Amino acid sequence: MAFLDKVLKKKGGIDVDEFLNTLDTQDETLYEDAEAFVKPIMLATDADADLVVNEAKSGNIVLVNIADLSKRNAIKLRELVSKIKEGIDLIDGDIARISQDKVIVTPSKVKIIKRKEAQ
Repeated sequence: MAFLDKVLKKKGGIDVDEFLNTLDTQDETLYEDAEAFVKPIMLATDADADLVVNEAKSGNIVLVNIADLSKRNAIKLRELVSKIKEGIDLIDGDIARISQDKVIVTPSKVKIIKRKEAQ
């Protein structure tokens, strides 16, 4: 472990823990020249579903956290994901589940390769 600490925390270098802890505090204004963003959104309400579609319409990629809703209300989750899918289909975007708790939504011109791993 001491070796790993030396590699990750060089003298005058970056403190990895500090760096990881401050990732969430960065502001979009730091990236004014960016053409698009990857935005995390927690899905809980109809307004959240609308926000996901609007972000994709704006050209952003959205990582949708469905963890809480999938545990609380599977019917509402299905309804909101269907609403998102309809909106994304209208703009020729794409949507896919990337884990048990996450869905990725992309704008037009960004497609998701939905391939099953070889068994």
